[in-house]
Amino acid sequence: MPIDKVTLAILGNHARAAAESMAYTLYRTAHSTFVKETEDFTTGLTTPAGATFATPTELGATWFVCLDYGNAIRAIDGYEEGDICLTNDPYSGYVCTHPPDLHLWQPIFHRGEVVSFAVGHIHNTDVGGAVPASLSRTLTEVHQEGLRIPPMKLARRGELDRSLLDVMWTNVRMPEQNWGDLKAQIAAMRTGERKVHEMIARFGVDTFRSGVEDLLDYAEAQARRVVRSLPDGEYFFSDYIDEDAPGGHPCRIALRLEIRDDEVVLDFSGSDPQLESSINMPTGGDPRHVLLMVGLVYVLYSLDRTLPLNAGIARVARCILPEGSVVNASFPAAVGMRSLTCVRLQGVIMGAFSQAAPDRLPAGPASGGPIMNVNTVDNRTGRRVVASIDPITGGAGGNPREDGTDGSGANSSFLKNTPVEINEAEVPIRILRYGLARDSAGAGFHRGGLATELTFEAQAPGTRVTARNRDRTRFTSWGIQGGRPGAPSRFVLNPGTAREQDLANTDILTIGPGDVVHIRCGGAGGWGSPLRRPAEAVALDVARGFVSPERALADYGVVVRDGVLDADASARERERLRAEEAAADGDFYAFGASRIAYERTWNRACYAALTEVLASVPVHWRFFVKHRVFERVEAHPPDARPGDGSEVRAAFDAVVASYVQLRTVLAAGAARR
Repeated sequence: MPIDKVTLAILGNHARAAAESMAYTLYRTAHSTFVKETEDFTTGLTTPAGATFATPTELGATWFVCLDYGNAIRAIDGYEEGDICLTNDPYSGYVCTHPPDLHLWQPIFHRGEVVSFAVGHIHNTDVGGAVPASLSRTLTEVHQEGLRIPPMKLARRGELDRSLLDVMWTNVRMPEQNWGDLKAQIAAMRTGERKVHEMIARFGVDTFRSGVEDLLDYAEAQARRVVRSLPDGEYFFSDYIDEDAPGGHPCRIALRLEIRDDEVVLDFSGSDPQLESSINMPTGGDPRHVLLMVGLVYVLYSLDRTLPLNAGIARVARCILPEGSVVNASFPAAVGMRSLTCVRLQGVIMGAFSQAAPDRLPAGPASGGPIMNVNTVDNRTGRRVVASIDPITGGAGGNPREDGTDGSGANSSFLKNTPVEINEAEVPIRILRYGLARDSAGAGFHRGGLATELTFEAQAPGTRVTARNRDRTRFTSWGIQGGRPGAPSRFVLNPGTAREQDLANTDILTIGPGDVVHIRCGGAGGWGSPLRRPAEAVALDVARGFVSPERALADYGVVVRDGVLDADASARERERLRAEEAAADGDFYAFGASRIAYERTWNRACYAALTEVLASVPVHWRFFVKHRVFERVEAHPPDARPGDGSEVRAAFDAVVASYVQLRTVLAAGAARR
């Protein structure tokens, strides 16, 4: 029986406070920079079945609101007081989503019965594997991405499994760092246990049991209310990761969004096949997998900031995930860089919903900046150092009410920067610049958020840099309602010297003393025509160093000379640009020149044909066949590409004819059918 609303609200506040206390314990006792500074961790409480009913909102990552620990919980054969379980295997129960994320869960008992689980994860800076920090787009199978642990008990009746710990620490590069973070996790579990007992003492066990279920039901009801505020219909949106593998072709994520009354269907059937690189997503085909729900939560919470944040939100949605696709990869596909794909997918979901709520949702978020990891030797002590030095993030897209937040916003806002002083104290590098990147934001009535940029100099030989999630050098964030796209990202070695090298989407490099690395995130998209932005606001952006005088003139028609706004010249220039804008009759989205040029060949019809033909071949052939089809289609001159998909089908037929092995596989499949 549901408890009364007042009691439910009080219980909900207590539950969230408990999750916050767990997060604070972890935050204050962790060892690695990536946990104690960047805050890539989560804490929470779940029902006995594994549904998350309480998460923090002040500390840690915001991705796991809808995480269901049910598969992991059921993988353990019985629980006792003092047990703690763990896993970091992306293919065991699909709770963990890449090997660096170590998930823990602890049963909480009341009079011999499990009434809740304390749960959470941390992102380990390194879990072994082929590269420092364990993650790179170059990896092709999950076995290269470090030690994997299926769901098992770390502690039994309060006693840690020392043999398991020995195996873990033998396989990682910085065992003392991982051990310190694990102890912080355990402390957070203990905090969660204590807080649940306090809630039971205050409310009674029956009210606690029914209340946590009611919290999920209430979140579901509120989420359905928000969905009902949107017009029914079907909305399509797609976006790209620059490369599906190093030096490869773009990776497409496509969504057909259907809104019907208080439910949504997210159909990703037009997305690319799984890849021979590590940007696959391990969802197991779960129609409400947490990685797919993040974008939905962001959308619904943007529409209503009073929405309770728990797993009940996911009940309003269902995803369609083709097996063997980038959003539902099959073992043993590499998944370490799934965060890049997740970020792009979150933007795709926001982009589709923005058609249903154009005056309520923002333009495209910034993206393409990496999480920078350094593996080197401390010159003072001779110790090996493996550290995350900073997430290079960007701002949020401009929205109907205001500019996008600068430097950190939208789906990267939970990642905190590491102070320069800490980086220089703990890692042998010298920071030359860390700040906001001028001219990175998409112009608009409300401009996009500025990107961050970092320039640093190596101090030791053999310094290996891992730049996880490099992207957006080709396809930028989008503007809407007349807003402009954000600037592309940049990654440059030794800028401004004879040894300058454009690293593009490289994510691993080795440098030495005196080498300088410059890295910049892509900027966020603008909302609304930049010609509507007050000239005084543009001049202020110039004065602050956010916009150069040249871009103020080109994008906004605003003339700023020697720091002074020329109002008369600006009025004349803006009048001229308004005439050009009216004649152009622009689209809802502004994608940028690179995407427009790409889609002259690879339009929706061609991608529909590509999806159809690739579905006819086995999963392990699809990436190979996709590349061969791309090569053949792009070898034709533009006037020989009709754009109706026939060129794709013809290219596929030619590929099949070229490989007897493929013909044999297809014939065998036809015979089995």
